[in-house]
Amino acid sequence: MGRAFEFRKGRKMKRWSAMAKTFTRIGKDIVMAVKEGGPNPDANSRLRAVIQNAKAANMPKDNVERAIKNASNKDTANYKEILFEGYAPHGIAILIETASDNNNRTVANIRSYFNKCNGTMGTQGSVDFMFDHTCNFRIPKGDLDPEELELELIDFGAEEVFEDEDGILIYAPFGSFGALQKELENRGIEILSSGFERIPQMSKELTEAQIADVEKLIEKIEEDDDVMNVYHTMKEH
Repeated sequence: MGRAFEFRKGRKMKRWSAMAKTFTRIGKDIVMAVKEGGPNPDANSRLRAVIQNAKAANMPKDNVERAIKNASNKDTANYKEILFEGYAPHGIAILIETASDNNNRTVANIRSYFNKCNGTMGTQGSVDFMFDHTCNFRIPKGDLDPEELELELIDFGAEEVFEDEDGILIYAPFGSFGALQKELENRGIEILSSGFERIPQMSKELTEAQIADVEKLIEKIEEDDDVMNVYHTMKEH
């Protein structure tokens, strides 16, 4: 198995924020998708993907429809996606994806977390190159064979296809998202969920005490309402 498989296996053991935080993230994704491509999921592939993710997260249909309606309102604040980079203690690179309607607030908050936890906020491009930006799709297993499917989807960008207890996962470079989404839909394959991840090219082994130092910073960052995802180069246990 490749790096995407190992990365997914490691992250699966990590605790995720409460359901409310997940719904907040999806709500922001809906706003950004509607502002970008309109409220009709049939004509907006990004919105279609977010609705699939909302369903996978058991977000009530009424909540999704209300979020789409609210996002269509001109007065609804738009969110800008901003990437923050830096170092946690012990040389661990940190990459933070945010969606904010107030850039000054988000910058100040992220900087304060680094300062309080003995980290260093970096400049643009300081750690981004250490991560591969990928897209992924989860589909039902059905009677599909992951190895055959990988061969069939390789021309559309697929790099890793593997099975877990929840179905089949397809990983590809970030830029292949549209082509893969279209091909899966053309084949009539149900997309259970999809998304983007940043996979570290190398991971660093730390002691238990060092891990605690890094986790303290990550937890502070993850609690922030503007933060969507946090990635790091610490080896997962």
